[in-house]
Amino acid sequence: MQSVLRPSYIGMDFGGTKLLLGEMDPEGKFLRTRRVPTGPMDQESACRLMENALQAFLAEPTPGFSPCAVGIGLAGHVDGETGKWLDTDRDRNQVIPLARRIQACSGLPCRVDNDVKSAARAELRFGYGRTTEHFVYINVGTGIAAGVITGGRMVRGSHANAGEVGHTSSGLCLGIPCICGRTDCVELIASGSGLDRCARLLKDRYPDSALRIPQDSAVSAADIFALYGTDSLCTALTDNAARALANLIMNMVRFSDPDTIVLGGGIVADGFLLKQTQQYLSPHTMRYVTGGMHLTELDARLIGLTGACANAMEAAVDNRT
Repeated sequence: MQSVLRPSYIGMDFGGTKLLLGEMDPEGKFLRTRRVPTGPMDQESACRLMENALQAFLAEPTPGFSPCAVGIGLAGHVDGETGKWLDTDRDRNQVIPLARRIQACSGLPCRVDNDVKSAARAELRFGYGRTTEHFVYINVGTGIAAGVITGGRMVRGSHANAGEVGHTSSGLCLGIPCICGRTDCVELIASGSGLDRCARLLKDRYPDSALRIPQDSAVSAADIFALYGTDSLCTALTDNAARALANLIMNMVRFSDPDTIVLGGGIVADGFLLKQTQQYLSPHTMRYVTGGMHLTELDARLIGLTGACANAMEAAVDNRT
């Protein structure tokens, strides 16, 4: 008697240095993963890389499973409803029907979304979203963005651009100009790129600082945090980031009334910045966050890929309805 194949879901997490591919079972366990190097490339080259990598991945099926959908998470402006990758930045803004192209090359339904929204969907399906329908997922990495979940649904906005909360006021007055046309946005102060930029801007004020500021790479957030309390520059950088992040969290609480806040991303992964941030949170503003504020419990190395597989699960449901 022929055995019945179980459904599986293929995810692709495309980033600046790597493309991660994974196959997940219905319970959320990865059956296999693969890493493909990327590097700087335009959107069309990225799409061809994803198509070729996916075909190679599907050519080696996992015994006992049959893939039923593909999901993708990637940086930039993505319309998850139409499946179009709209742009990566202002200079790379070719509109590509990515979901349709992936469906054509794989024969499987496909759903694409922004990388942070994909991570928020992972949290919704496999993380704190299992216990609440009202939470905000804030990713603090190279940049800062959020996924807002209310009533169990993602807030997307009229142009699929909701959640770009890195471009809200930090409440600090450092005079750092932003590409959005304002100054002192949260992303300029509390993200990885923001910490790097602030370290370079402020270093001359602290000539005795021991912080290493490399010429050919970003300043390490881990190095900044390790010198907190003993190095005046690192203490100022950390305190500024904590105040900015606290103001962002309180703004999000006032805006969407979540009962839970979840933080992810490399800058907060070790919990240090979260601990510093908590001292700047107003108990009055935070009193309705009854589910608490947490670091994500999902694997930080795979949350993007987990979100991509969660997108595939959504695609499979959409395909059946």
